[in-house]
Amino acid sequence: MPEPCFFIVACEPSGDVLGAKIMRALRARLGGKVRFSGVGGERMESEGFHSLFPQSDLALFGVFEVLPKIPMVLRRLEETARAIREQKPSAVITIDGPDFSFRLAKKMKGSGIPFIHDVAPSVWAWRPGRARKIARLYRHLLALLPFEPPYFEKENLGCTFTGHPVIEKIGNEEEAMRLRQRLGLAPQTKILCVLPGSRRSEIKHLAPIFGKVLGRAKNKLGDAVVLVPTVPQVAKYLEPYLQSWPVKSIVLLDENEKYAAFRASHVALAASGTVSLELALAQVPHLVAYKLHWLTGLIYLILIRLKHFNLVNILLKRLEVPEFIQLNCTTDKITKGLLSLWSDEAARAHQRQAFLEVRKLLQVGTALPSEKAAEAICGVAGVC
Repeated sequence: MPEPCFFIVACEPSGDVLGAKIMRALRARLGGKVRFSGVGGERMESEGFHSLFPQSDLALFGVFEVLPKIPMVLRRLEETARAIREQKPSAVITIDGPDFSFRLAKKMKGSGIPFIHDVAPSVWAWRPGRARKIARLYRHLLALLPFEPPYFEKENLGCTFTGHPVIEKIGNEEEAMRLRQRLGLAPQTKILCVLPGSRRSEIKHLAPIFGKVLGRAKNKLGDAVVLVPTVPQVAKYLEPYLQSWPVKSIVLLDENEKYAAFRASHVALAASGTVSLELALAQVPHLVAYKLHWLTGLIYLILIRLKHFNLVNILLKRLEVPEFIQLNCTTDKITKGLLSLWSDEAARAHQRQAFLEVRKLLQVGTALPSEKAAEAICGVAGVC
């Protein structure tokens, strides 16, 4: 039997993290006898992966943010499809990035190569008709949230709830103490963790606002230290904004130090997204913000059918993490929310208690999410 080959397409940094975990799990499951190719970032490259082109070419979000990049994206789509035809992999695994991923799957329809998608699209939030369209394109779907599979199974698309990969790594107190020692921070020094996003469009909209918030809040934050965990490929876009912030911030580029920073933090201010789940699992009280191009935001606000935007609040079906979205994403409102949470121990304790519920909702059995994903992928590809 020939050595299995998996073509992985991870469209953005969060997908790169998932892709690296899946690569490790597949390698372990197949005894190291497996090859990988496709599109990924630094995490996947650290696993021996060579990306067809820079992942940053695909890390785009928002209707009007994407428009100027369409010609380049179409070229990358052709390039990716050509590579798949030439390599004839055991399966293609697309991770998140639905705009690019689904176009690729449609382009390769009829190739006979099984397509598997990781991170089920949020059809429960908006455009529910996508479930039927996706069922025509994919052999199998991997869902991170417990309530997602029924939306796709009713369209006869196999769907495996793997559990959310954020539960695989949440840091611990020992790592937090080592980070404090490395940075020369006393145990009593309070840390504010600031996370303005991983996409360029997110950073463009949120980093200036977060900087103004820090300027307004700095007197009441006292001698607090601002930590900004990110990855090298994102840091290059973020750095110019950080230089204009009115407070000094310490950038952390190591993934392990990110989780240590979470554990050490008094409060976090973050872009609404997966990082909110990571903060919740690390028991970090936090608030989230998000802002798009005004017209993109208007379209989403019209189409989205949810009461809450943040994943933690969606899972809990109630507002626990304060949200500052679009028109509410202002310096004044976020500053007020940050200082309120910073000084209110009862509010922080209430969040931490709610976060225990989140962990229970995201766990599935004893296997890690990446191991469950690898099991499903191998089954669909017929290699185990």
